[in-house]
Amino acid sequence: MNILITGGAGFIGSHVVRLFVNKYPSYRIVNLDKLTYAGNLANLRDIEDRPNYSFVRADIADIDAVRRVMADHDIDAIIHLAAESHVDRSIKDPFTFARTNVMGTLSLLQAARERWEASPTGYEGKLFYHISTDEVYGALPLTHPEGTPSPFTTAASSATHHQAYGTEFFTETTRYTPHSPYSASKASSDHFVRAYHDTYGLPVIVTNCSNNYGPYQFPEKLIPLFINNIRHGRPLPVYGRGDNVRDWLYVEDHARAIDLIFHRGTPAETYNIGGFNEWKNIDLIRVIIRTVDRLLGNPEGHSDRLITYVTDRKGHDMRYAIDSRKLQSELGWEPSLQFEEGIEKTVRWYLDNPEWLDSVTSGDYLRYYDEMYTRR
Repeated sequence: MNILITGGAGFIGSHVVRLFVNKYPSYRIVNLDKLTYAGNLANLRDIEDRPNYSFVRADIADIDAVRRVMADHDIDAIIHLAAESHVDRSIKDPFTFARTNVMGTLSLLQAARERWEASPTGYEGKLFYHISTDEVYGALPLTHPEGTPSPFTTAASSATHHQAYGTEFFTETTRYTPHSPYSASKASSDHFVRAYHDTYGLPVIVTNCSNNYGPYQFPEKLIPLFINNIRHGRPLPVYGRGDNVRDWLYVEDHARAIDLIFHRGTPAETYNIGGFNEWKNIDLIRVIIRTVDRLLGNPEGHSDRLITYVTDRKGHDMRYAIDSRKLQSELGWEPSLQFEEGIEKTVRWYLDNPEWLDSVTSGDYLRYYDEMYTRR
C-alpha cells in the first residue's frame, strides 16, 4: 500500500508518519509537507533514511503538484493532516486558513477522485482519511465551574484529576457551530470531504480530535510555550481568568487511534477522539509550572510569579469535551497514558531537547530547509 500523509512534518503528522513507517515496513509512506513555519523535518530525523519513507515538499492547495504526487507514487490512500491550526493566527489572517484548510483539502479530494476513478479497480482498496478538530462543534456550556466526577472511565483515567465541567459532550452527531476563522475553515473542509463521498462515492473517514500535547509541538501552543517560557523566566500569558476548559490527549495516543481507524474504521463514518481528560487552563498551567520547576530543581512555586493575565482571546470558546465512546465500543481504543504520565514525559522531552526548542524559536530550522531546497 502506498500512503500519502499530508502535513507529516508537523506536530501530529510527524508522530503518525513515524508510527506507520516503523510499524508497517511493507507500506510506502510519502510525506507531503509545504514546510511552513510549523513544518520541521528535524521531527523525523530518526526515520528519514528508511527505505519505505520519502518526502515531497509541495503545497496541498497546488492541485497540479498534488496530481503529480498521486501519479508518481501511485497513491492508494491519503491521511490528511496538513492544516493551519493556530486560532490566534486565524483571527489575524483568515484568508491563509481558508486557502490551506479549505482549498487545500478540495485539491486533495479532487486529485484523489480523478486518480482513483481512472484506475482499473476504481475506489476498491482506497481511502481518504481526513483529520479534523473538536473546535468545529463550537463551545459547550461550563455548568460545573469546580468540576465533578467525569461520567467516563478508562484504564488511563487520571489518578488525581478525572473531572467534567458540564453535562454536555461533543458526539459524532453534534451540530457544527464554529466560532473562529480556524474552526470555520476546518468545518468547511469536513463538509467538502463528506460531500465528495455523497456525490462521487469517494471512500472517506473523518475524525475530530481534542487538544493534543507531547513532543515536537510548535511552541506557540500552550504547553510547549509555557515550558519554554518557564525555562527562560518569561511571562506566562493567561487569557482572561484561565477558566476555559479543554480536553487533552497525548499525541501518541492520537496516532494510535488514527492507525486503528485507518485499518478498521468504517468508510463514511465519523469518529471522535478525546482524552476523557478535561482541565481548566489555569489548573493545567499550575501543573506545568510544578512539573517544570521540579525537573529544573527550582523551589516549589518558584515560577508562579510568571503567571500574567492578559485580555481574553476574541470569540474564546469556554469549554470543549469529547465523547469518545463510539471509538471505544466499536474499535476498542482508549488513551494509554494517565495525564500525569503524559505531562511528565512531555516536559522531560522539551527540557532534554533544548536544541530543538532553540532552533524552532529562533527560526534557524526554517533557514536551513529554505537553503537546502534552494540548492536543489
